[in-house]
Amino acid sequence: MPDIRLERLVKRYGTVEVLHGIDLSMDDNEFTVLVGPSGCGKSTTLRMLAGLESVSDGEIYIGDRPVSHLDPKDRDLAMVFQDYALYPHMNVARNISFALRLQKRPQAEIDAKVKEVADIVGLTQFLHRKPGELSGGQRQRVAMARALAKDSSIFLFDEPLSNLDAKLRGQMRAELAIMRQRVQKNMVYVTHDQIEAMTLADRIVVMHGGHIQQQGTPEELFKRPANKFVAGFLGSPPMNFLDVTLVEESGALFASGDGIRIAVPAELGARVEKEREVTLGIRPSDLEYAADAPDAQSLDLNVAVSEYVGAQSVLICECGGASVTVEVKSETPIALGETLRFAARPEGIHLFDRTTEAAL
Repeated sequence: MPDIRLERLVKRYGTVEVLHGIDLSMDDNEFTVLVGPSGCGKSTTLRMLAGLESVSDGEIYIGDRPVSHLDPKDRDLAMVFQDYALYPHMNVARNISFALRLQKRPQAEIDAKVKEVADIVGLTQFLHRKPGELSGGQRQRVAMARALAKDSSIFLFDEPLSNLDAKLRGQMRAELAIMRQRVQKNMVYVTHDQIEAMTLADRIVVMHGGHIQQQGTPEELFKRPANKFVAGFLGSPPMNFLDVTLVEESGALFASGDGIRIAVPAELGARVEKEREVTLGIRPSDLEYAADAPDAQSLDLNVAVSEYVGAQSVLICECGGASVTVEVKSETPIALGETLRFAARPEGIHLFDRTTEAAL
C-alpha cells in the first residue's frame, strides 16, 4: 500500500488559521491514530486527506502522487463516519455492496466480496436485515464492511465509536484490533479518546491547537512525553503535576516543594540545571503505597477521597497545597483523612520547563 505524506499542510477558514503547517508521514500498512481534544484540528486533517475539505496551503501525497486537487473518488480511499451514514431502506448486503454496484461489478464478484467482508466484521447472519433492525455496534460494523468492500488502499475512520455506550465501545475496540490484523491496509483513525489511541495505534499523533505536539508508538509517548500537554493527555487517571524547585544536596538533586522532597534520578538530574523552578510530573500508577519507603523516594499524602472502581481504588490526596491522584489495590487499608506514604518509582519521574512546558 502507498505511504501518505502531509507537507506543510495549512487550513484557513477566512482569516482564521486552524492548521498551522502540519508535516506528517504515515508508513505503508500502518494504523495511525490522530488524537487530541475537541478543536485541535484532527478531524479537519482527516477530512482534508479525504478530499472533503480543501487545502489552503501545502500538499498531500499518496505514494508519490499529489492529491490535493483530486476529488474524493479519485484518491483510492474509503471512509467510515461517526454517524454510520447508512441507507435505511437497503438491507445490510445492499449497503455493503453499494459502491460495487455503482461500479457495475459482476454480481458473482459482488456476492463474494459481501460474503468476505461480512465474515471479517461478524455480520454474516445479519445480511438481510435493515439498519433500523440493528444495534449501534452492528450498524457501525456495516459502515466498516462497506468501506472494506471498496478494497481501497487507505481507510479513514472519523471517531467511529463515539456514538456507542462505554461497554459497546470496549467491544468494538477489540473487534477493530482483530480486524486490523486481518486487513493489511493503511488506516488513519481520528478520536478524542486516548484509550482508543493507546490500544489501537501503531503510531499516535497527538494534536493540540492546530499543531502536532508529538508522534510515536503508544509506549514512546506514554513513557517519554515531549511536553506537559502530551503527558497530561495520555494516561488515565492523568499524570500529576507539582511545582517544585531543583535543589542540590550532598551531590544529589532533589525536587523540592510544599510537602515535597523527591530525589531526581541521576540520569535525569545530569540533564537539568540546578536551582531551577520546574514542574514535576508523576503518574498515579507510579506511586506505590509503601509505609517504610525512605524519605528521599516518597510522598506523604493525606487521603481526601477514595473512589472504588473494582480491583483498584483511585485516591485523591492532598500534598501541601496540591492535589495528587494515586491508584492502589482495592484491598489496601485506607481511611479518609489518613496520611499515607507512597514511594515514587524513579523511572516514573518527569520534569517539565515551567514556562515552555517542554520535557527536560
